[in-house]
Amino acid sequence: MAFQNEIKKALQITLPGESSHKKMLPPSRKLVATPEKRNKLKHSSVLLALYVENSNLYGCLIKRPKHMKHHAGQIALPGGRIEKGENAVETALRETYEEIGVHQNQIEILGMLSELYVEVSGFQIQPIVGWLNKKPTFSINKDEVEKMVLLPILKYKNHFEKTSIKTNIGVLEVPCIKFDGEIIWGATAMILSEFYDIMDDLSFIQE
Repeated sequence: MAFQNEIKKALQITLPGESSHKKMLPPSRKLVATPEKRNKLKHSSVLLALYVENSNLYGCLIKRPKHMKHHAGQIALPGGRIEKGENAVETALRETYEEIGVHQNQIEILGMLSELYVEVSGFQIQPIVGWLNKKPTFSINKDEVEKMVLLPILKYKNHFEKTSIKTNIGVLEVPCIKFDGEIIWGATAMILSEFYDIMDDLSFIQE
């Protein structure tokens, strides 16, 4: 309960946003869309779902299949484009159920992190933070998710590295988190960077 309540309070204060995102921003990428691109933004939302098991805090990440149009083979968070008539929370909850089978009735919304722009795909992402009372039973949609990646959040705080990644514009040296044979970089790493920054003053981090 301490994890849950403290994170919820932390999300209500002024968020660090850009300063956190810059730590994990790939080289030569912009954090803000240019004026000519703002009308073409694809507004989307994702869910960082958290749970505690054996006193450890975990985040529910996913690996996208290699056939996906955007961010194929990358580590991501469940989510997608906001459809007409939806808000960011509704989209994140719908996509989470469609992709990993976790129903919205199992999720308590704790708050939001800062929006971020993904230049390479034109997405403007609103991250939502949700709480699960226990580790859920996942039902993966294989068309959208290759596998679950359950990240022990606290263990990988400040474990940022750099690595070379092959992209459609060539090889980039990017800041990342390496976990369980996977490389977490790009938008997902930027979202985690801000989440880590807001956790700095929480009591369970100091213990």
